[in-house]
Amino acid sequence: MCGDEVLMVSGSDEHGTPITVTAEKKGVSPEEIAQKFHKINSKAIEDLGISFDLYFETSHENHKKVVHDIFLRLLEKEHIYKKVMLSPFCSNCQKFLPDRYVEGECPHCGHGNARGDQCDECGRTLDPEELIEPLCKFCSSTPEMKETEHFFFKLSGFQGELERYVADKDHWRHNTKNFTKNWLESGLRDRAITRDIKWGVEIPLEGYDDKRIYVWFEAVIGYFSTSKEWARKTGNEEKWQDFWMNETCKHYYFLGKDNIPFHTIIWPAILMGYGGLNLPYDVPANEYLKWGGEQFSKSRGISISIPDILQKYDPDQVRYYLSINMPEIRDAEFTLEDFIRRNNDELVSTLGNFIHRTLSFTQKNYGEIPEAKELTQLDKEALEKIKTQVEEVSKLIEGCEFKKAIKSVMELAHFGNRYFDARAPWALLKENREECGTALNICCRIVKALCISMSPFLPFSADRLWDMMGYEGSVSELKWGEATSDIKAGQVLSRPTPLFKKLELKDVEEKAEEKKPEKEEEITIDALKLRIGEIEHIEDHPNAEKLYIMKVNFGDEKRQLVAGLKTYYTKEEMQGRKIIVVMNLKPAKLRGIESKGMLLAAEDKSGIVSLLSPLSDEDVGVEVIGRESEPGNKKKQISFSEFQKIKLKVGTITQDEKADIGIQILGILGGMSTALAGKQFALTFVKGQDEVMPLVTENGGYITVHRPVENGAEIK
Repeated sequence: MCGDEVLMVSGSDEHGTPITVTAEKKGVSPEEIAQKFHKINSKAIEDLGISFDLYFETSHENHKKVVHDIFLRLLEKEHIYKKVMLSPFCSNCQKFLPDRYVEGECPHCGHGNARGDQCDECGRTLDPEELIEPLCKFCSSTPEMKETEHFFFKLSGFQGELERYVADKDHWRHNTKNFTKNWLESGLRDRAITRDIKWGVEIPLEGYDDKRIYVWFEAVIGYFSTSKEWARKTGNEEKWQDFWMNETCKHYYFLGKDNIPFHTIIWPAILMGYGGLNLPYDVPANEYLKWGGEQFSKSRGISISIPDILQKYDPDQVRYYLSINMPEIRDAEFTLEDFIRRNNDELVSTLGNFIHRTLSFTQKNYGEIPEAKELTQLDKEALEKIKTQVEEVSKLIEGCEFKKAIKSVMELAHFGNRYFDARAPWALLKENREECGTALNICCRIVKALCISMSPFLPFSADRLWDMMGYEGSVSELKWGEATSDIKAGQVLSRPTPLFKKLELKDVEEKAEEKKPEKEEEITIDALKLRIGEIEHIEDHPNAEKLYIMKVNFGDEKRQLVAGLKTYYTKEEMQGRKIIVVMNLKPAKLRGIESKGMLLAAEDKSGIVSLLSPLSDEDVGVEVIGRESEPGNKKKQISFSEFQKIKLKVGTITQDEKADIGIQILGILGGMSTALAGKQFALTFVKGQDEVMPLVTENGGYITVHRPVENGAEIK
C-alpha cells in the first residue's frame, strides 16, 4: 500500500517431530500426515485473511534441491565436516532418537517439557544428554547415549562475523537483540545437522541412506526455496534475485521467541557461508501468548482450533484481539472474558459506533457525502488529527510495533466520537444544514482514514466499510496516502449496517471449543520450605559446561546442590555466599549428579541473573516465609512443575507502600516501611493479581537480590 514491491512467503515445516510421532501413532506414513495438515493450515491461513504470495511445503522436491545446493556449497567451503558424536538411543524402540524425540526437565530453568534441542520456556538450546530425567517421546523409556557419525555445521567459525552483523541492529526488539547477544557471549558451538532418521531431506552423498539432514538446518532454508519456487511459478525463474541479491531489499522474519537463535544466529551463518545472499534486516519476535497461564501447545492439549473458531466468529474479531493483545515485549494471556470485553467495548462501542453513527446519519439526511464549506477551528483540528494519526500508524507499522499501531487506529476512532458529539450534527441539521454538511464531510473523512489505516489489521471489515461508502474494489488495492486525501463530495452512500457484532460470555462458552487445562490444586508460597544456606564449597560439574556442584551448609545439615549458573557467576563470587534454597523440592539428577534442593535466583528480560539473599545478616538454617505465613507448615515434598505455579517476582518498594514490578504498581499486603523505599525485594502474589507480599525470614528480615535487576524479573 506504500508502493513498495513485497514478497511474502512461508510454508509448512513438515519434517518436525510432531509429524512422525503422529504418523507412528496412527500407523500411516509421515507424508500422509504432512499433506493433511498442510491443507488444513493453508485453508486456515487463507480464512484468516493472511495473504502469502506462496505458502510452500518443505517436503517438496524443489525445496530439497535448494537444501542440497546449500549443503554441498557449505561442504565444499569446509563449513560442514564429519564427526562422531553421542546420540540418544532407545533400546525399547531399537533406534536413535533425534533431539526432539527426547523430552525431560530443562537443566537451566527446570521446565518439565524441554526437548533435546531446546527449552521453549527459557529459549536456551540444549543437547539431549543435558536433560534431567530424559525420556523417549514414543515409549517413555530412558534412552542411553551411543556413538554415531554425523555432519556438523561449523557455527563457531562465524562468531566474529555474526558479532559484527548484530552490532548495528538497534532497530531490533529488545528481547531479540539481548537473546542473540547472550548467545554470542556464551560462545558458539558447532552443531550436528544430520540425524539417524528416515523422514527428512536426504543427504546428497552416497553411503548415507539411513541418515537425513535435520529439520533445524533445512527448515530455515524454506524461505529461500519458497522464493525460488514463487519465481518459477510466475514464469520468471530469476525473479527471486530481486529480493535475495539486491542489497536495498529488507528481509523481515516474524516468529515466536523460541525461534530467535535460529533466525538471528543459525540462518545468518548459513547465508554467510553460502555467500551472496541478503541477511535478515529485522526479526520481530513475539513473547508467548498463554492460555490458563500456560503456553499454547497442541501436543499438550492447550489450543484453540482456528477452523473451529472461524466457523463461529468473524475473522476480524479474532484478528483484532490477537493484534491488540499481541505479546510483543512480554508474555500475554488469552482469556475469553478479555476477548469479549475488547470486542464489545472497543470494536463495537468505539470503532463500530463512530462509523455507523456517521454513515447512518449522513445517508439518512443527505444520501451522499456532503460538500465541505467554511471550516471551523474544530474542523481544521480534525483534519490535522487525521494526518498526524495516519502518519503515526504508518510509522508504527513500519517499525513492527503492531500493537501500538492498532491502538493508534483506535485513538482516531475515539477522536471521531468526540468530534461527532462536539459538532452535534442532529442540532446543526435544524439550525444550519450547510454547516451540518461540512461537519459530516469531516466525519466521513475520518471514516475513510479509519477504513484504510485499519485494513492491515481488519481487512474484511475494511472492505465491507469501503463498499458501504459507495466505492468499488478492495481497500488493499489503494495507496496508503489515500487515507489523508480529500474525500469526493457527492459520493453516493449505500445503506450502512453495523460492522461488528456484540458478544455475550454465555454464547462464547457454548460455542468455543477450546481445550482448557484441567484445574489443579492451587499452590501458594506456603507450600515451599525455604531456608537460608551458605555455600561452603563449589566446583565445576564434570559432565556439563554450564553447571556447578555446591556443598551448602544449613546449620543442622549439609546438602549437595547442582545449579546452572556458570554463565552468570564465577566460583569466587559464589563461595561463602548466603542463598535461599527450596528444601522440599523433589531431588533430581543433573547430568548424573544428584541435586537435593534448588537455589532461587531472579532473571529479567535483558538476561541479567541475580541470586536471592537476605537483606541483613541472618544465621544459616533460618526459614524464609511469606509475610503472612507461618513457619513450619509446609508440604512434605513438591515437584518442579508445582513450584512453577507459584508466582515470584522482584519489585521495588515505592514511597506510598506499593510495589513497582515493572508493568504495574500493586498494593502490598500489610504494608512495608517507607524506609525501605527504592530497594528491591522478592515478592509473591496474593489475592490474584491485586496484591503482593514480601518474602521474609522468620526473624522478620527481608529477601533481596545480590545485583540489581529490572523490576518484574521472575524468580526461578
